[in-house]
Amino acid sequence: MKKLFKLSLVAALFLVASCNTPTNINPDYADNLEIAKSFMAAHGAEDIAAQTEMLHDDLLWQPPMYGAEQYGKTEHVEALTMYQTVFDNILFTADNWLPGVLAETGELDGSVRTYGKWTGSHAETGKTFSLQSYHTFDFVDGKISAGGDYFDVGGFFASFDEEEAAE
Repeated sequence: MKKLFKLSLVAALFLVASCNTPTNINPDYADNLEIAKSFMAAHGAEDIAAQTEMLHDDLLWQPPMYGAEQYGKTEHVEALTMYQTVFDNILFTADNWLPGVLAETGELDGSVRTYGKWTGSHAETGKTFSLQSYHTFDFVDGKISAGGDYFDVGGFFASFDEEEAAE
C-alpha cells in the first residue's frame, strides 16, 4: 500500500510539473507580434505608406496564387495597393497569433503566424465577403523580411465575377 501511495504521489508531482513548464518564447517575438498586428491593421486602414515602412527592402513574399513564385517588396506593395483599391471596409480578425519556428530545428525564431478572417466588401459590386486565411511573417532588424498569404485567391475573386455574370 505504501508503494502504491508513493507511486501515485510521484505521478501526481510529474503531472503538476509538466503542466507548469514555462514556454520558451523568443525575445523578439513580442515586438514582432506588434509589428505584424500593426501591418494587418494598416491594411484595413488602407495606409499603404505605413505598411511599406514595415517591409524590409529585401522582402521575399509568397503570394496566394496557385504556382506563384515569391516576389519582392515592390511587387508586394503593388498587390497590397490592388486589394485596397478593389475592396472597401477591409478588416482582419485574428483567430489567434502564434510564434513561428525554424523549419530545420523546431526552435522558436521570433517569427509570427496567424489564422483569421478577412471581411469587407467588393468596391465595384458592394458584395460583402468573409475569407478565412493564414499568414506568416519573418523579421530582420524589426522589419518584415519574408512571409506569405495562404487562402483561396482564385475562388475569392471568382465569387465576385459570378455575381457580375448573373446580372
